[in-house]
Amino acid sequence: MSDRATTSHEHADDNYHEANHEGPIRTVKQLIIAVVLAFAVPIAIIVLLVVYIDAQNKPAAGSDHLSASATAPRLAPVGMVEVKDAANPGALKSGEQVYAAQCVACHASGVAGAPKLGDAAAWGPRIKQGYELLLASALKGKGVMAAQGAGDFGDVEIGRAVVHMANAAGAKFDEPKAVAATAAASAPPTESAPPAADAAAKIAAASQAAATPVPSAAPATQGDSIPALYTQACQVCHATGVAAAPKLGDKAAWAARVGQGVDKLTQSAIAGKGVMPPRGGVATASDADIKAVVAYMVNAVK
Repeated sequence: MSDRATTSHEHADDNYHEANHEGPIRTVKQLIIAVVLAFAVPIAIIVLLVVYIDAQNKPAAGSDHLSASATAPRLAPVGMVEVKDAANPGALKSGEQVYAAQCVACHASGVAGAPKLGDAAAWGPRIKQGYELLLASALKGKGVMAAQGAGDFGDVEIGRAVVHMANAAGAKFDEPKAVAATAAASAPPTESAPPAADAAAKIAAASQAAATPVPSAAPATQGDSIPALYTQACQVCHATGVAAAPKLGDKAAWAARVGQGVDKLTQSAIAGKGVMPPRGGVATASDADIKAVVAYMVNAVK
């Protein structure tokens, strides 16, 4: 009996050890399932990760971020060359267009004593001086107003802006014509020449002989180029410190502002602050143009 019990116990121990050495896969079906899952699960995880990452770069629902109209401005050239035919009236800007692009910065709010558009009392004494003198002042500059000649607009276009503002205050000036101005510039005026053509001829000669460039308040930082918008509008106040505007290169005036950062200063320029109109008075200026001017002025005091 003792021998049989011992033998039975040994067989039981063998069965126990054999059972412990068996793996979880005991059938062919289980093996096939394991192999399929070994391939399918990693692939599924990779696909889900790719979808998740790709979803982070998609615009919000309803956005036209990638539409043709939204993409075109980002692919447009940085600068463009525009050639105007001075003899073609259709190629030149109207007085209202020039005013909106260049003059509104000061003449809309009366910055630094500039006569406001439509203010008959402020424009009265100036209108009495005549169109010729008003045009000369605009082309060559007067007081804190920089010279407007030889810039983005031609003499005829500046003359149209002068007529637009003067007539809004009660003047009866005739708008200068491109053909008349061209003819007057090529031949000496006579006593019978029309007033606008005679004035244009005289101012064209005067602007070539007497007009002087307006120096910047401070030199630009090495490597920086002067943004066109600064020359067009911002220097009117920031070159001389008109209406408490911080002068270009004045570290003391810019010290507190520089700490705010370019982005915050750009937002102030876009929205307008104090007597400074929104976007410096240039409604067509883009956010990027405004930021470039702010960065230029900030870099000038670093």
